[in-house]
Amino acid sequence: MKKLGIIALLLASIFACSPSEEELQKAGIEQMDAQAWPQAVKIFNQLLEKNPNNAIALNAKGVALFQQGKIQEAIPVFDLAIKADSTSYKPWFNRGNAKMELEKYKEALADFNIATALDAAQSDIYFNRGTALLNMEEYEDALLDFQTVLQANPNQAEAHFRKAKAELGMNDPIHGMESLTNTVNLDPKNAEAYYLLGVTRMSALGQKNEGCADLKMALSLGYAKAESWIKDFCEE
Repeated sequence: MKKLGIIALLLASIFACSPSEEELQKAGIEQMDAQAWPQAVKIFNQLLEKNPNNAIALNAKGVALFQQGKIQEAIPVFDLAIKADSTSYKPWFNRGNAKMELEKYKEALADFNIATALDAAQSDIYFNRGTALLNMEEYEDALLDFQTVLQANPNQAEAHFRKAKAELGMNDPIHGMESLTNTVNLDPKNAEAYYLLGVTRMSALGQKNEGCADLKMALSLGYAKAESWIKDFCEE
């Protein structure tokens, strides 16, 4: 009886040392917060050995792989996360980001559409969907998404910038310039915004002096494409 008791205590101590799903999940998230992506993957793999259908762990593992540039590895993990819980917008959104990284814009758009249907309050989805649409040259739909983003956060410089690109794509230089001006006011280091502002001023409105000033600012910030415009149109 004493031996049986000792064995029982040993088994109890072994099981007590095994971390729970909750403990592993917390540890994995801590590694994510520290941007220790490989360590996070290892911890989530431990958790998934216990429960292969843990949707949170699957999604987080996919994000950790994505952050390491392992896009092709991340996508099937997001697939599993969606299979485990198709009601969460996160794996749809993250899989869309991965597909956009591979320039599969139509597939990314499909995932972003589902993500917005699941949680319409997430402005990041609209921003990324707008970016996919911009790359597909679907300028009107892209514009709507960037307008939605700016309703939530009017001071998001990159949203103004991409909105400007959509407007210029729609041959709307007036609104494009307004959005570009908002961009450089919020982010004075956006060299491409100064470049587009200068080119638009000169080509659409004939504002040579103002356009040259913008192009020179773009060049000073390292945007090399501005140099040829300056040589052709701004030097006497």
